[in-house]
Amino acid sequence: MNFSQFVFRFRSYTPIPFILVMLYYAQLTFFWFVVGFVIALFGEFIRFWGVSIVGSETRTTQKLEGTTLVTSGPYAYVRNPLYVGNMIIYVGFAIMSNVFVPYFPIAVFLFFVVQYTVLVTLEEEFLLKKFGTEYEQYRKRVPRFIPLLASPKTLVATQPGFDAHKGWKSELRTLQAFVLIIFAMFFLWKLRS
Repeated sequence: MNFSQFVFRFRSYTPIPFILVMLYYAQLTFFWFVVGFVIALFGEFIRFWGVSIVGSETRTTQKLEGTTLVTSGPYAYVRNPLYVGNMIIYVGFAIMSNVFVPYFPIAVFLFFVVQYTVLVTLEEEFLLKKFGTEYEQYRKRVPRFIPLLASPKTLVATQPGFDAHKGWKSELRTLQAFVLIIFAMFFLWKLRS
C-alpha cells in the first residue's frame, strides 16, 4: 500500500485530532459559534447535494469505485464537491470553537487541502483509466477545488438524478458526527459559561 492508498483508506479518521483540539481548547462565543455553524452547515449542504446524486459509492475505504462519471449537480461546478464540503465543514467547526482564530482555521484548511490533493491524485488516475476521454474532457472544463461561478452544460449524457433518500442514507454517518460535534461544543459552551 502506497502513501496515497493509506490516506484513502484512513481519510475518515484524519479530522479526529482537529476535533479533539477544538473541543479541548474551545473558547466559545455566541458570534463565532453562529458564524462557524452557518459555514459548517453550508459545507454539509454541498456534501448532501453531492451524495444525493452519487450515493454511497463515495463511502468506500478499501478500493476506489465508480460506475458512472457524474458531471451534473455540484459536479458541474467542481470535480470534488464532497471534499470541498468537508473543508468548509471543518473550517466552520474551527471557527465555531474560536480556537486560535484565525490561525487554527487556516491550519485546518491547509491540512485538508494537502490531504485531498493526495486523494484526488489517486482518484483521478482511477477515473482516467475507467472513463478515458470523457473524464479528460471533464477534467479540463471543471476545476478540482475552486468552483466555477456558472456550470458548463452536462458533459455526460446519462446522469443520475437527485435522490434525497439516497443522499440521506449515504450521509447519515456524517450527519450524526456533525450533530454530535455541535452538541459537544454547545455543551462545553454552557459548561464553561
